[in-house]
Amino acid sequence: MKKLFCQLVGILSLGLIGCQAEAQTQFTEAALQEKLLSLDGKEITLQEVLKQYEGKTVVVDIWASWCPDCIKGMPKVHDLQKQFPEVVYLFLSYDKTEESWKKGIEKYEVKGEHYLIRSNWKGGGFKDEVKIDWIPRYMVLDQKGSIALFRAIEADDPKMIETIQSVQK
Repeated sequence: MKKLFCQLVGILSLGLIGCQAEAQTQFTEAALQEKLLSLDGKEITLQEVLKQYEGKTVVVDIWASWCPDCIKGMPKVHDLQKQFPEVVYLFLSYDKTEESWKKGIEKYEVKGEHYLIRSNWKGGGFKDEVKIDWIPRYMVLDQKGSIALFRAIEADDPKMIETIQSVQK
């Protein structure tokens, strides 16, 4: 029994180490070159978007209006915005059409900076570059544009709050 317990602890430890290794601190070049669509219909790369927010803390929310968990989590995002109003909130949507994206922003009162991800949700592109396995997906970027928190799936995750506070100092 003790041997089995030790083996299990070893396997779990390796799994945790592996998960930590997955956390990126920079976007890949391919992710930075991802084409996004702005609300006014202009195509722009993620790199160009991020450049606009240099010197600011950014919360990235990857979502879609068709995603039930994204919609359920929106009140938590609104609470986060009240708690940290000085932070830039960058919403990257995987909506299937420009029309559904814009309707979702209005319907769910999503306040912040908005872009539609042009690559397919089903695989490849941005999804693979930032290892999206679930949405909503939250990331926190520091003032230099480095990824301070690579992955959270709840806007009220204590790691989100701690990370925002630590990069604000």
